[in-house]
Amino acid sequence: MPTLDSHVASVLDAAQSDDEDALIASLEDGPALDAFREQRIQQLHSEFTRAKSQKNQGFGNYTEIKEEKALMDLTTEVKYAVVHFSKNDFARCGVMDGHLEALAPKHFDTRFLKINVENAPFLVTKLKVQVLPCVLAFVNGVTVDRIVGFEGLGYTPDTFTTKDLEARLLASGVVQRAKATADAGVRFGVKAAKKEDSDDDDWD
Repeated sequence: MPTLDSHVASVLDAAQSDDEDALIASLEDGPALDAFREQRIQQLHSEFTRAKSQKNQGFGNYTEIKEEKALMDLTTEVKYAVVHFSKNDFARCGVMDGHLEALAPKHFDTRFLKINVENAPFLVTKLKVQVLPCVLAFVNGVTVDRIVGFEGLGYTPDTFTTKDLEARLLASGVVQRAKATADAGVRFGVKAAKKEDSDDDDWD
């Protein structure tokens, strides 16, 4: 993927509609009416067209997959995939869902997927998923990062921002560049579990 002009990137990131003409108009309203104008318009058009094509293939959405075979196929068919192994009644999995739902529409080169661990016994064993939530990052079908619980995210064990998660995924190479998200600074969290309730995350 070619490096985007910073002004084109900011227009794309701030886009609230699928109207390419409106995006080009906002690009033209910018301060840089110079030799780069035509190049920027062409780049914006190319990226917009590519984004629409990706969205038609399921990119830009946080999708729950019901069968592990379909999940295995998807993670090998696409270059970048983020997979959340979850359980619906786990509060921390719900927190992770909120962040991934916020990131998916901004990173249309990456598939954001979710599967209930009860529907994926083979993968749970093969990938040694033992603590939830568990988020795996795949590049070309190979695991490049594993987020266990909220480990390595944010400044406290129980809260982190969407931007914190995005930074982690960016570092692993599964997303390509930081994007502005509406709730980037919002922290979703759960109260720290009491010691006797701490087995809530262990489900083996």
